[in-house]
This record gives sequence, C-alpha cells and structure tokens, in this order.
Amino acid sequence: MSTLVFDDVTVQYGHTTAVDGVSLTVPAGQVVGLVGESGSGKSTLARAAVGLAPMQGGRILLDGAPVPTRGRNRPLQMVFQDPYSSLDPRMSIGESVAEAMPRGASRAERRAEVERLLELVHLDPARAGVRPSEMSGGQRQRVALARALAGRPAVVIADEITSALDVSIQGAVLNLVRELQRELGLSMLFISHNLAVVRYVATHVAVMHHGRIVEEGPTAQVLATPDHDYTRELLAAVPGTKPQTGTPR
Repeated sequence: MSTLVFDDVTVQYGHTTAVDGVSLTVPAGQVVGLVGESGSGKSTLARAAVGLAPMQGGRILLDGAPVPTRGRNRPLQMVFQDPYSSLDPRMSIGESVAEAMPRGASRAERRAEVERLLELVHLDPARAGVRPSEMSGGQRQRVALARALAGRPAVVIADEITSALDVSIQGAVLNLVRELQRELGLSMLFISHNLAVVRYVATHVAVMHHGRIVEEGPTAQVLATPDHDYTRELLAAVPGTKPQTGTPR
C-alpha cells in the first residue's frame, strides 16, 4: 500500500488552465473519490499522474518520491472509461492481461497468474482466449481491471469506469471495486461525475470545479453537510439526496 500526493499541480493546454494548483492526497489503502462535472479537470489530473498530460507546475509523489512515468513496470495503473478502446482488439483477453505483467515469469507462471486475475474479477479463466469484441461492456471493464492489477500497481486510478456501462451493469462493477479494494488493500483514486457512485465506493471525497478542489473531506461528512455551493448543486442532482445546509464543519 502506498500514498499518492498531488502537490500544487498545474496543467495547461495553450492558454487554458485545466488543473489549477491542485493538492490532493490518496492515503495508503484508501479510496478517494474525485468528483466534478465534465470539463472540471479531474481526468486531466489523472492523466498527469500517469504521464499522459504534461505538468506546468507542482509535483506528483508516491511515498514521498516523484512518480516514474516511463518504463514497463509503472507503479500507477489507470483504468479508462471505455474498456473497448483501452484493450487491443487483436489480442485475446488473456494476452492483454499477461502483457501488463512484470517480466521474468515463465510461460506457465504467466498463465497461472492470468487465471488468478480473471477469477479475481469474476471472469471464467476458460475465456482467456476470447477477444474483447466477444464480451459485454461490463466484462471488458472487468478485463481492464484485471490488466491494471497485473502490473502490481501501488495505486490504481479509475477514470469514470462505470459511466459508459448500462445502469444494470454499473452496480456489479462497483461491487467488484469495493471487493477488490477490501481484499487487496488497494490505494485508489476513483474519478466520477456521479456523487452517488462516489458515495458508494469512496472513504474520502474531493470536489473539483473549474480546475480546482473546492471541497474535500470524509465522504459521509461532505455529502451530509456540504460547505460549497457547487457540492450542493451536485448533490441536488442525485435522486433522494437532501443535504443539510448551514451546518458548520
């Protein structure tokens, strides 16, 4: 288990500041939910963590050291919104999972690890030879999770991993995330525009708006008594949620 720290991170695209001096900590063994509407900068922050978006300022640290973004065995692994585009359609799902494993294992060891990982995400290991196109969206997202775990990451970043799925499938994937976090003690940054989803999986929540963190704290506390108007707007969009207002924290 490792601690991920964003320290005053800024990301700009031309004259547009997508992430504006964000500081956020993902404690070891915890799930931090990062929530905000489309365009708030949350996915850009995630991409900066894995080296896909260049930073103009700040640092990203893993257990106090700069996060390496090059090389095969990266300590941060990202699961993307669209599992179909993140998996090579020419490769079987077993090959995709095996490709992400650290080098040095024998063929038999790699096969056994693929089977273990597929079972871990509740997929039949006998299906290791099928292609992504032969699977449902929910099954492909399970493969993407298995592939991320194959890299033995210190932290998993999940970027809107349920938003492209049918509502009936979302719950099963969220249950799986909770189960994996509990069994493996994962440190995870869980990104979503949906506060109801974040409430279900995250121990701590940070609310992002126009590239900045406007509120953060324990999930139950922030969602029960939000301080910021934007957080209250997000909560108002969740059916059955009536946050208290004016309660000091």
